[in-house]
Amino acid sequence: MELSITNEVNPDEKSYVVNQLIRFNSKHFPDEWKEKYEAIHLLLKDKEQKLYGGLTGAVCLNWLEVKYLFVDDAVRKKGYGKKLLAAAEQIARDRKCEFMKLDTLSFQALDFYLQQGYEVYGTLPNAGGHTHYYLKKDLVPVKLT
Repeated sequence: MELSITNEVNPDEKSYVVNQLIRFNSKHFPDEWKEKYEAIHLLLKDKEQKLYGGLTGAVCLNWLEVKYLFVDDAVRKKGYGKKLLAAAEQIARDRKCEFMKLDTLSFQALDFYLQQGYEVYGTLPNAGGHTHYYLKKDLVPVKLT
């Protein structure tokens, strides 16, 4: 059998890859976490439903990972990023997540995340000429074993 690689992907094919990885991974986690995956989409809109930003991520096992958080320049620095992040943290707590994780580049929102209680757990220098930061925030006390 000879296989080829393509970058022409439709949504069903993307879902296949994601679902197969989730199925594989679930074999290695406790039963209560095996089916714990939920996409998160929070949108920032005005009364006319104009979109000004949002947050996307996923609950996975015992954490919520923020993939993207964006607030339009027109409403930036007015507390909406903090509200979006707080809403995601509440979802994480409701889903019994133990921590949140996210990443940012040095020209983006490092100080903002630090002010919200996130801690840097890793860095990658020279990511496009910038530093890539990986952050997490514990939502429940760390269990000592």
